[in-house]
Amino acid sequence: MALRNDCFALPSGVVWTPVAEALADLRARLSPVTGVETVDLYAADGRVLARDVASPVSLPPADNAAVDGYALAHASLSPEGEQRLAVLPGRSAAGAPYPDAVGPGAAVRILTGAVMPTGTDSVVMDEDVDPGDGAIRFGSGLKPGANRRRAGEDIRAGDVALRAGTRLGPAQVARLASVGIARVAVRTPLRVAVLSTGDELAEPGDALAPGHVYDANRAMLLSLARSQGVAVLDRGRIPDDPQAVSRALREAAGDADAVVVSGGASGGDEDHVARELSRMGAMALWRIAMKPGRPLALGQIDGVPVFGLPGNPVAAFVCFLIFVRPALHALAGADWPEPAGYPLTARFSARKKPGRSEFLRGLADGAGGVGKFRSDGSGLVGGLIWSDGLIALEHGRGAVEEGETVRFLPYAGFGLR
Repeated sequence: MALRNDCFALPSGVVWTPVAEALADLRARLSPVTGVETVDLYAADGRVLARDVASPVSLPPADNAAVDGYALAHASLSPEGEQRLAVLPGRSAAGAPYPDAVGPGAAVRILTGAVMPTGTDSVVMDEDVDPGDGAIRFGSGLKPGANRRRAGEDIRAGDVALRAGTRLGPAQVARLASVGIARVAVRTPLRVAVLSTGDELAEPGDALAPGHVYDANRAMLLSLARSQGVAVLDRGRIPDDPQAVSRALREAAGDADAVVVSGGASGGDEDHVARELSRMGAMALWRIAMKPGRPLALGQIDGVPVFGLPGNPVAAFVCFLIFVRPALHALAGADWPEPAGYPLTARFSARKKPGRSEFLRGLADGAGGVGKFRSDGSGLVGGLIWSDGLIALEHGRGAVEEGETVRFLPYAGFGLR
């Protein structure tokens, strides 16, 4: 379903919005826009679960052995001294349970994963026994229930195996397979159109005219979008012409569930993205109290959300990770992803005034510390290559001194390689 036209409208008087407030606002406004289809489990990898899945079985379905050894009743053992139990003929193996009950003072051979025979509750490992003459001997100290997996220890029949909004990866597919689910209801893939704007942009591989630069943003944003498991549509570069921008945005919205465009998101003479979105009836310029990437143009065309990012590559990169990434997950029907971060010791000092969040390019040193890139310039792609994550400086924080604790957001935590 499409979003309502006033979805991104801000209250009057709002000037600079803190990052945390803007994210909370964005999260509250967005809902899934994708459909639902049922697919074979083996084709579900990477898809978003559309409905809760309850387990039809318990795992394990019965008490079973965690090791190779001998199954016995713990009550048969003496409190102290050497233990001696008669070994019954036969065994319990995975898929071939022992058919009879095991009485007091006896044990039976059991293999890993095999069902615990009736009358037994513990397993003594092979390595701990001395077999011979139809019996086993071992020392005291075996605990009740040792080396036994209880029925339903992993999951019980009727419990929720996975919840709607879960993106299915290897572990999630294994969970569904383990409880016998063959087909699952998933969201149709979110289609995201990506385009760049700017007369100064040249395609990589073309001759570079005076005053022009190669378009790094489109390649970067296409890669970023693919990393989030969406279907990506490359809509090319658009010149700084109002009619061309309007036509390109409308065509992209007609083919996609969301549009990501870089450049033209502010209020300058050639910032046609914001202007054309406003002319088409649904646009809000969110001024975020952050560096890099303060202006974020959020609009809609026939209910399709449009994310207008800054033209500087680093600013576009940061805005995508902090704002567009979670928004795409919400639109796709997936859980809202919080960035994974952890504290590190600053190996640098940096000037900062309270009142805005800042995201510095950082490199963890593997010894509990993190350094920052030599420059904070938002046009330096080299800082993205040098770094392996973002140093997130909170809205109310002031200057950072070397040795202080900072929060580090590794790129891997955003799903990037």
